Amino acid sequence: MRDKPELLIPASSLEVLKIAVIFGADAVYIGGEAFGLRAKAKNFSMEDMKEGIAFAHSHGVKVYVTANILAHNQDLPGVREYFQELKEIKPDALIISDPGIYMIAKEVCPEIERHISTQANNTNYETYLFWWNLGAKRVVSARELSLEEIREIRAHIPDEMEIETFIHGAMCISYSGRCLLSNFFTGRDANRGACTHPCRWKYSIVEETRPGEYMPVYENERGTYIFNSKDLCMIEHMDDILASGIDSLKIEGRMKTALYVATVARTYRKAIDDYLEDPAKYRENMSWYQEQIRSCTYRQFTTGFFYGKPDETSQIYDNNTYEKGYTYLGIVWELKDGLCRIEQRNKFSVGETIEIMKPDGRNLSVKVEKILNEEGKEQESAPHPQQILYVALSQVPEKYDILRRKEDE
Repeated sequence: MRDKPELLIPASSLEVLKIAVIFGADAVYIGGEAFGLRAKAKNFSMEDMKEGIAFAHSHGVKVYVTANILAHNQDLPGVREYFQELKEIKPDALIISDPGIYMIAKEVCPEIERHISTQANNTNYETYLFWWNLGAKRVVSARELSLEEIREIRAHIPDEMEIETFIHGAMCISYSGRCLLSNFFTGRDANRGACTHPCRWKYSIVEETRPGEYMPVYENERGTYIFNSKDLCMIEHMDDILASGIDSLKIEGRMKTALYVATVARTYRKAIDDYLEDPAKYRENMSWYQEQIRSCTYRQFTTGFFYGKPDETSQIYDNNTYEKGYTYLGIVWELKDGLCRIEQRNKFSVGETIEIMKPDGRNLSVKVEKILNEEGKEQESAPHPQQILYVALSQVPEKYDILRRKEDE
């Protein structure tokens, strides 16, 4: 068991990996172009993965690669080849759920740690010991576990074995993420990386003898847990999390933007460090953590199963519209002659007041003084997504700072 838990942050691309590293991650988990459960994420080519691992390692940060699909026969030949390639670029661990894929990894690249995905439904200490005896270093707990159950697992497994647990992000409601809805409704298999998130949709029931008469779905006393989950958020409960024996605190969101990743990483980094420095400091800064978490794109929050089985009021909500506090404008990649180079993500204009979001927790209000295109021609606004721009601000930012705009409530 670690003295200080790891903060594990998701990254959908090389750009987001670099931001996760700079904004406080101890480790980053990513997906390659195959065999991960986020097929709709940008994911990493082998070249990007190699660059990302080198960047992370240069900052003392680890990189884990997901290979956690539930494999079908036709998947298996490519798995071996994929692991041969990963063997050369040396990620710190592989995240695996399928026993067959696990054994291939153990054979092909035994020197790379193997972590067992939450997709394997890890709900008891005998399961942890099973994987430990097969050589797994770490097991990701099922989302259905309470803190009491996690503490009990910790007491029954070797000190050297690690527990990883989701503490923030979307909650897959079908058992530990083994969702059948996406495949049924759209033909896209959630267990092979192509989830369409049907648990986020709104539903009505139609009785077969009354076509066209739609009845809304309501939860009974047992809760209709298969629909519309709230997002998990444990920022207010780090005292309990840090006393539970968890080694790695995992943030969900491998399809999120750099702004979301930076905000959540920075906030949890500060909350963990503050609590370990002085629990009183953590409590004093609670309003700042709450404000930061609510400032990024988010849904209503829940503590999930950590304090016992949730009912329909704590797990289900009646509004599946995201609320938005800030708009992501771009990342500062380079500074030259007082101008910062960004790749535009959303429209902004000369004269606007925006914010520089810094890794150390500061948010600086600045004015956009000038916008130049790649040819050096001035323009009044930046309406074109992904355009390369050189921007003059009333205060010069630093490399890897994020530019964002606060939106009206």
